[in-house]
Formats: sequence, C-alpha cells, structure tokens
Amino acid sequence: MANTEKATILRGMTHDGSARILVINSRKIVNDMIGFHRTSPTATAALGRMVTASSMIGTMLPEEGDSVTISISGDGEAGKLIAVGDYYGNVKGYIQNPLANPPKKPNGKLDVGAAIGQGTISFVKSVGDGEPQIGTIELVSGEIAEDIATYFAKSEQIPTVLSLGVLVDTDYSCLAAGGVLIQLMPFPDESTVDLIERNAADLVNISRHFNAGLDNKAIADIAMRDIPYDIFDTLEVEYKCDCGHDRMKKKIQSLGKKEILTMLDEQEAEGKERALTAICRFCNTEYTYSEKELLK
Repeated sequence: MANTEKATILRGMTHDGSARILVINSRKIVNDMIGFHRTSPTATAALGRMVTASSMIGTMLPEEGDSVTISISGDGEAGKLIAVGDYYGNVKGYIQNPLANPPKKPNGKLDVGAAIGQGTISFVKSVGDGEPQIGTIELVSGEIAEDIATYFAKSEQIPTVLSLGVLVDTDYSCLAAGGVLIQLMPFPDESTVDLIERNAADLVNISRHFNAGLDNKAIADIAMRDIPYDIFDTLEVEYKCDCGHDRMKKKIQSLGKKEILTMLDEQEAEGKERALTAICRFCNTEYTYSEKELLK
C-alpha cells in the first residue's frame, strides 16, 4: 500500500487581530530529509527543527517566487546547517556533518545545543525583485527554536513564540515532528498577549503532542486556549529540492572557463573524456558533465 502521509500547515489568526498562529505536522518532511542525508539522531533533531521552522516561515512570505534561507554557523560538530523555505511552504535542508551525535543530556534528551555549539544564525529573505534582506545575530542556545524566536525579536522587532520538536525512533526514523509559531501583530490586546504567554508553557514538548496523535487543530487549540481564533487554511507542504541538470550546469559554468579547466586538469581521465561531477547538497543527487558540455 502506498504511503499517503502528508505534511500540513494550519494557519490562523485571533479574532481581535492580535496574533497569527501556524501549526505544522512535519514528520513526512523530516523522514524524507533523513532519507536524503542519512542523519544521526541528534543531526536529525537539529536539521529537522530547522526545516520545520523554515517551512512555516516560508508561508508568511508575501509573493510567489519568494524564499527564506536560514543558516546556522556554529563551532559544534554539526558544522553548518541550512534550510530554505518557499512561499508554498516547501523546504529543503543541508547539514555539514550528518553524523554529528554528541552524548545525550543528563535527562536523556538529544543535545542539539552541543551539536550546534556557539556561533551565528542568519536569515536571507529573497522578496520580489529587490535586494535580499539579510540579518544575523549570535546564537542564544543552539536549540534552534529559541534562536529563531530571538532573531525575530531582535532583527525584525516581532515578538514570537516558537516551539519545535523532533522525536527520533529507535531505528533512527522520525517518530513525530512538528512546530507551533505565534507572532504578535502591531498593537496587540494585552489580555490576549497574557493568555498567549500563559499557554506557551503547554507547548514546550511539542513532539510529544504529535506523537500522542493530536492533529494541527488540537494543538492550535492548546496554544489558543481561552483565545477566540479563526483558521484561515491548511496547506500541504513537502521536502522539495529544485535542483536539476541545467541548473547545476549553470552553477559550474558561473565559475568561469579558467576555473573549470583547472578542475578538469585535476581529474584522472586516463584516456577517457574529461568530466566533472557535481553533487546537490540538499538531496545528494549527482550530475556529471563532460568537458565539451561545460565549455560549450
């Protein structure tokens, strides 16, 4: 029987316009990510949180064709992490060391903060035809959710509640994954803000809610307890890499003829036609191009 599981995002707004809410069940996205990158449990938790957040944030972009790239550069063993979300909520991700797996915390939980270490988190928003909007802050904890929420508060002055969770099974697959993002709108009602802050305590272990079988609506109800809100829509989203033969070729050709010839000279062709192979870092697909094709 075919696997019909889908990743979905619920989007809503409080009746008084004080805040918007997004809830994502991202288990399918994370399992697809594991399939591409063969990540260890801690690497799965780290990059899984990144792609979960990027998918939600992508759906807040104003126009089709827009994208958001979140990158973390830390001194931990995970190395660099990148997640790219688009207007539709589709997402792709990369982790420099997919086998990063430091010892667990004393409480038995995966130590994502140790895998990330100290460093920076950056956002690049490509919106419309203008110059990309770029912002960078120091990492707060390396636990991803707190760092992204802090970025919104410091760089965009948007108070944000963000909970992300990835539960890894004993076979290294993703048992449950998802997130909740709540952002205050300009001039929110203070009583609504107080209720959001109170309810945030019930979202700390979000992956357990999904693992218990709660759907997006049930989790939104927890986040919005005692707060009237409307659901706008539900989106189907996926792990989706947009690489391709022509796109990768153009990236190599952009290096210039001199650099391409230098790389070709380094190959051991042994009488065969010289060629270069490029590997997409988001899906590990290999593309091979002959010297003739590259220099055409």
